[in-house]
Amino acid sequence: MVTAADSGAIRSSVWLAAGPAAPARRRGEAPSGLDRERITAATVRLLDAEGLARFSMRRLAAGLGVTAMSLYRYVDTRHDLLELALDSALGELAPRPGPPGTGPARTAPDADWPVRLRALARGYRRVLVDHPWVAPLTAAYPNIGPHARAFDAALQRLLDATGLTDTARTGAHLAVSQFLHGCGGAVRRAPEEDFCLALDVLIAGIEAKATA
Repeated sequence: MVTAADSGAIRSSVWLAAGPAAPARRRGEAPSGLDRERITAATVRLLDAEGLARFSMRRLAAGLGVTAMSLYRYVDTRHDLLELALDSALGELAPRPGPPGTGPARTAPDADWPVRLRALARGYRRVLVDHPWVAPLTAAYPNIGPHARAFDAALQRLLDATGLTDTARTGAHLAVSQFLHGCGGAVRRAPEEDFCLALDVLIAGIEAKATA
């Protein structure tokens, strides 16, 4: 099982790696038909089928019909591959792009933000339900891949639409983030009705603060 401290050492992130990826340097040695995207997709399937505790590079390689060492032409470590799989799963959320110019400075209220926030939160819960390994990996890794950042940007846009400013907006962002990320497995295990009720309470609190 991967935890935040399982290696006993501080790890960097695959998203912070400097320079070209290993495949670009050793492309001539790579097995035909293998690339990082295919390996990442196979990792997601293996994690879904067998869980995080049973995941290994050897089992992944066997499923792809290659040697375990060949995988290291595409990633430097097992942790890099798990980070890639995590962000791939978060890509299923596909948040709606915001209009040009949106960002932290935009504070114009938008009446439909509660509907959109519910949809975003329920989409995140579906990812946790469909991929039980996502919650522990979110706690173990920096979670700064492109899809994770797109999700956070979508959340920021929704909070822009509440009309909250300054510390109230920061507090709302923290509350929603903690609700989704901090609950982790609890969000996944809770019945959807309970999750939606808790989400309604959270949204009601944000609405009350926005109209205060």
